[in-house]
Parts: sequence; structure tokens; C-alpha cells
Amino acid sequence: VITRPEMEIGRYHWMYSSSRPHRYHHVPALRGNISPLGIQGCFECCIKCLGGVPYASLVATILCFSGVALFCGCGHVALTGTVSILEQHFSTTASDHALLSEVIQLMQYVIYGIASFFFLYGIILLAEGFYTTSAVKELHGEFKTTACGRCISGMFVFLTYVLGVAWLGVFGFSAVPVFMFYNIWSTCEVIKSLQTNVTVPGDQICVDIRQYGIIPWNAVPGKACGPILENICNTNEFYMSYHLFIVACAGAGATVVALIHFLMILSSNWAYLKDASKMQAYQDIKAKEEQELQDIQSRSKEQLNSYT
Repeated sequence: VITRPEMEIGRYHWMYSSSRPHRYHHVPALRGNISPLGIQGCFECCIKCLGGVPYASLVATILCFSGVALFCGCGHVALTGTVSILEQHFSTTASDHALLSEVIQLMQYVIYGIASFFFLYGIILLAEGFYTTSAVKELHGEFKTTACGRCISGMFVFLTYVLGVAWLGVFGFSAVPVFMFYNIWSTCEVIKSLQTNVTVPGDQICVDIRQYGIIPWNAVPGKACGPILENICNTNEFYMSYHLFIVACAGAGATVVALIHFLMILSSNWAYLKDASKMQAYQDIKAKEEQELQDIQSRSKEQLNSYT
């Protein structure tokens, strides 16, 4: 015969499955380099660390550093060679190209500032990529996103967009000296091809630098013709400056690509932080509800124990 207290106890176990006795399950043996204490081996730690590297941000940072280094280094040397060519062949009076020399010197100082700024900015964006990678959460524990963090991420998106637009202008501006040097080089090639044709003298083919607006119209001589122009093209300053301007233009283009790459990464990270904040709010509400349910179950258990 089943007594009433036994019936109440059976009813209690049926309603609250959490009050059933705990059953111990067999734990399989650990394999590999993981110790019985749960400490991972060197190989697992390396794999986990490599999984936390933001490879997209790393590639964009390397591309940005390379582009800025090419633009700043080659541009600085090419500007120095340009001044030397102008002083020796196109503007023998120092007062005629004094303004141009000051502008070129100012541009060289600006190049120093650009190199320093982008070195720091690239490191900041790389660090931001590390701390918004989901794998870093697994390495260092769950982190909580704040409104300030999301605001900083959005600020990086806006600043990178502005820098990308500015570098588009820099890329276009760096193509101007390439165009000028290419015109001079092509004119020299025409003079070389006319050396075998005596009906068309090469002295009539000239390059006037004054028409580009970099030196005034009263500069002397201001232009070079025939064999003089050909000798200019054969100088080491012209050869180095021409090719360095090409490399600087390519570096500016690489920087534009890197900033576009950074812009895509930052937009993705900002969306990730936004979703993480929503998930965080959901988990807080869920934890609060579970805590309330546990409190209700504990109170019910106490009441049933007092009843039995």
C-alpha cells in the first residue's frame, strides 16, 4: 500500500526533474597534448592564437605601410631630383624658381608627417581589428560592448572614408609629374628617331617647362631643344626622378586600395559590435529570467519540504 507521503514525494519528483539524484557519467579519456587537468598543449595553443589573428586587417596594414613607404620615400627623392634638373637646365636664375623650391621643400615636410601619421594609424586599425575579432573573445573571455566602443568604431569608419577620398586626390596629383616626365622622355625618343632623317632637324623639337606653370614665363632658358634635351634625358637625375615618380604613383594607388580594404573591414567590425550589443542585452534578459525561475523553484522546494 502506498501511503500519502510517498505519493507526494513521487509527485514532487515528477514535477521537478532538477531534484532527481545526480547521475555520474563516464568521462572519456583525454587524448593529444591536453593534460588531465585541462591544460592545452603547445600545438593547441598555437592553433588557437593563430585563429585569433585578423588576417584581413593584417593584409590591409601591410599594403598600407608598403604604399605609404613607396609614396613618401620615392616621392621625396624624386622631388629633390626635379629641383636639380630645373636648376641646371631650365631655370638658371635662383629667383625664378625660388617659389617652386619652397613649395617642394614644404611638400617634403608634409611627406614626413604623412609617413608618421599613417604608421600610427595603421597600428591603431590593426589593434582595433584584433579586439573586434570573435576569436579573441575565446582567448581572453567574453567582453561587453559599450556605446563608447561602438562610437569609436564608427569614428574609424568615417575617418578612413575621409582619408580614402583624400588619397584619391593624392593619387591623381602624383600622376601629374609622371605625365610631365613622360612627355619629355617621349620627345627625346622622337629626337633619337630623327637622327637618321636629315630633312627634319631635331633642333626644332623642344620642351618648354614654362607651359606647365611650375616656373614663370620670364625664366631663362625655360626650354630645351634638340641635342640639349636629349642630353637631359640621358642624365641620371632625369632617369631616377622619372622612375621614382612612377613608383610613388603606384604607392599612392596601393594606399587607396588599402584604405578601401580597411573601410570594408571596419564596416564589418562595426556591424559585429552592433549585433554583439543586441546579443548581450538578450543574454542579460535571459539570465535574469533564469534566475527568477530558479528562485521560484527553490521557494517551491522549500514549501514542499515543509509540507512533507
